[in-house]
This record gives sequence, structure tokens and C-alpha cells, in this order.
Amino acid sequence: MNTHENITVQVPEAGQRIDTFLAGKTGITRSQMQKLIEKGGVLVNGIPVSRNYRVKASDRIRLHIPAEETGELTPEPIPVEILYKDKYIVVVNKPPGMVVYPAAGHGHGTLMNALAHHYGKLASVGSPLRPGVVHRLDKDTSGVMVVAADDGAYYDLVEQFSRRTIKRKYITLVYGNIKADTGEIALPIGRSKSDRKKMSTRVRRGKEAVTRWKVLERFGVATLLEVRLGTGRTHQIRVHLSSLGHPVLGDRTYGRKTELEIKKKKVSFPRQMLHAEMLGFGHPASGEYMEFSSPLPEDMREVLKELKSAL
Repeated sequence: MNTHENITVQVPEAGQRIDTFLAGKTGITRSQMQKLIEKGGVLVNGIPVSRNYRVKASDRIRLHIPAEETGELTPEPIPVEILYKDKYIVVVNKPPGMVVYPAAGHGHGTLMNALAHHYGKLASVGSPLRPGVVHRLDKDTSGVMVVAADDGAYYDLVEQFSRRTIKRKYITLVYGNIKADTGEIALPIGRSKSDRKKMSTRVRRGKEAVTRWKVLERFGVATLLEVRLGTGRTHQIRVHLSSLGHPVLGDRTYGRKTELEIKKKKVSFPRQMLHAEMLGFGHPASGEYMEFSSPLPEDMREVLKELKSAL
């Protein structure tokens, strides 16, 4: 069955390419959305546009989506730790190894499949496969995430992220011994020219990206860091730390350091050692500041034990 969808662009969303914007809203891939635009299936204020059109605030977008392009979020009884929920938001502790929403190669078993079962109604924005998703964590990154259960809450959270008032703290274990105790990385990030699936700091027109870090503990061949984000670019922490020569351990994309040898003892890293420990924001309805935290997951705790015992 064909579906029609009407979307009004909000102020914080203005400036995005329409194919990227609509891919994020619908769960349809960017390449599929480009084909839909070329076929005339997308109208902006009643007029067809090109795929590189940049959306403006208050643009009214009408989509005609063929049945084969739509997806349906299937509720699945997957265990997930819910830290907080009300009729506006749900805050979860995402485990490592879990994809946030369905995409190519990951049609089931995602966080959104779990929330559709445990929570039920979520925001309609971003439907059908990522309703209410205002930010995400990579598959192998664990920790705190917030999802909007109400459309008004969605737009409020999007604006908070846009204004950079959201507080985020990560814990990560990186390769090597960082000499300084604190530091800031301010290198623009953009899509890699050699590999479009990767991000890079070696780009001509990257987006502003700021990462601040502090050393928590040193292990000689590895360093435990607290990281705070000034911006929220794709793979930002992983890309920035890799650019310093200290990639996140276990990161097979930007570092490939999955094992270390300390005094003839091997310590392996089952996934990228990155955990979203804290998330703070204003409640979308009351404005009250809320802060949620998550302890290090078991796999990271075990790795730290091994590192300490090997010293």
C-alpha cells in the first residue's frame, strides 16, 4: 500500500539537504530518497525540487512513498533497561552490540524494536523506523540515550541539541599514553573521500567539531579518559581521538587496536571501549533539568581489571 506523509520543517532543522533530512525523518535510506525525489515523489510547498535542495524553516514537504520503500517497526520483546519514562520521553541504557534503529542488514533486534514493545506509543516524527530518535549511539557504544515519546518533546530536544545545551559525558579507553592531563580537539569533521562510510578530519569543508578530554587513569600502553562533547558529529569521539594518534581501543574502523600485550600478557578488546556515561537536558514539558547516568558495562570493567592486573 502506498503512503503519503506531510512534514513541516522546524527552525532547528533548516539548512539540511532534503535527501538527508527526509532520510532521517522516514527511515528510508538516503539513496532510496534520492530516487524518490528524482521520480517526483517529493514536493516542497507544492513544487518538485532537486535532491541537493536545502530545506528552509516552515517548508511544507509532501511525500508519496511507494509501498516497497516503506518499513514497519515491529515490536519485539527484547530486554532493555529503562532509566526513566513519562508521556514525553523515555531514557534508556543501551547495551553494547545493539543497533539503535532498523536499517540495511539490521532489520530486527534494534533498540527501537524493543521500545516499540516495552513503551508502545512513541513520537510520530521520524517514523516509521526511528520514531522520536533525536540522537543515537553507535552499535558498539553503550550508555544513556533519550527518545521522544511526543512530537512536541521531539522538537524541543532537537532544539536543545542544536543550541548545544545538552550535557554529555563519555568514558573511553584509548591506545597509548597521552602526555597531557587534559585537552581539547577542535578539528572539523566531514565524510571521508576515500571511504564514504567513514568520517575524517582531513576534509576541505568539514563541520565544526569540539571534543574535550581529561585523563582518569594511565596504564602505560593505554589511557582511560573522560570525554565531553561541545558538538555532536557522527563518530566524533572516535575520529577526533584517532586523529591524535590515540584511537579508541577495540575500534575496528578508526583504530584497529583490538589487542595489546603488557608484560607478555595479552589483553583483548571485544568492541570499541566507549560508553556514554551521562546525559543531561531540560525536560521538554517542564523545563526542569534532568540528568541520567549509567555505570560502566561489565565488558569494560573486565578489561580495566585485566589492564590493572597486567601492570
